[in-house]
Amino acid sequence: MKHSTYYLVLVISLLLAACGGGTKSSGNETDPYLTEVKHPDWSRNAVMYEVNIRQYTQEGTITAFRQHLPRLKELGVDILWLMPVCPISEVNRKGTMGSYYASQNYTAVNPEFGTLEDFKGLVNEAHNMGFKVILDWVANHSGCDNVWLEQHPDWYVRDEQGNPISPYDWTDTYKLNYDNPELRQGMIDALTFWVTECDIDGYRCDVAYEVPTDFWEDARKQLDAIKPVFMLAEADAPELTVKAFDMTYNWPFKNLMNQIAQGDSAKKSTYAPIDAPEKMSAKQAIDIDEMLASYNECYPRDTYVMNFITNHDENSWDGSEFKRFGKRSKGFCRINLYASGNAVDLYWSGNRYGT
Repeated sequence: MKHSTYYLVLVISLLLAACGGGTKSSGNETDPYLTEVKHPDWSRNAVMYEVNIRQYTQEGTITAFRQHLPRLKELGVDILWLMPVCPISEVNRKGTMGSYYASQNYTAVNPEFGTLEDFKGLVNEAHNMGFKVILDWVANHSGCDNVWLEQHPDWYVRDEQGNPISPYDWTDTYKLNYDNPELRQGMIDALTFWVTECDIDGYRCDVAYEVPTDFWEDARKQLDAIKPVFMLAEADAPELTVKAFDMTYNWPFKNLMNQIAQGDSAKKSTYAPIDAPEKMSAKQAIDIDEMLASYNECYPRDTYVMNFITNHDENSWDGSEFKRFGKRSKGFCRINLYASGNAVDLYWSGNRYGT
């Protein structure tokens, strides 16, 4: 049963900046240090808002969420990032409702949310109001009863006994086999489906670092041939920003902010490097400048990095920004703005509903 609770939906300011200053337009072949990704003009100095359809309204539907578009427009949101909308697998499902990130069908809408026509209507209305819409995408693995398991069993990584393999402890999913060129094209076909059929404007790609970079580069090329898209990688891997992604996650900065806020009591973050000590050393605000300077050495120029203080993963695994930063949470919002070089404010949702 659903009940009312306070739920904070992620809002992030997209940056000016990125690494190397971001002073030239992308695609300049005379500059070997410049990203080859051509960022859509609308992605610069934009504000992104993460939307959890299931928890955003009491009804938990696409139609119910549409009623909130005027409020989000008033807040100054530019890009709506929708968490996965595909049907959730039932086999090996975790909990009673399952995870968005265990997809049963890459080209269908979760019937709990509504229909494909409902989704098209949402995107169309959002576009008419000036929003752009990106969709959360899970290319590394599918749910354990995805339609591909029967249609294309060789599209999955399997053990010596021929059983599909679950990545990590994600036992409600099976890992896809990117050594198979047919799987690669099948995944790109699924990505293009939502662009051609629903006119979405890009993707936030879950665990993008687990999928081969050359796949993402090919996917970006084929998507851009349809329309200019915006691609956000859940990764802090500079190589992804050369030809494939506009933006990566800035986990190191989020971890640094935790260390600044928590001082000597700072503990290892879920998204800290694997070999990081369980107890993290205290940091000072001056360390931010050193971290930002290091990005100029590793990222192509005009790359976007997404600074954030919270999102659905952080809330689930390491606690909300209020738990991690305490009374300093508003201050760390403004530190994000300083690091981004962006003059816009961050906006937060009011009361929402949970499950």
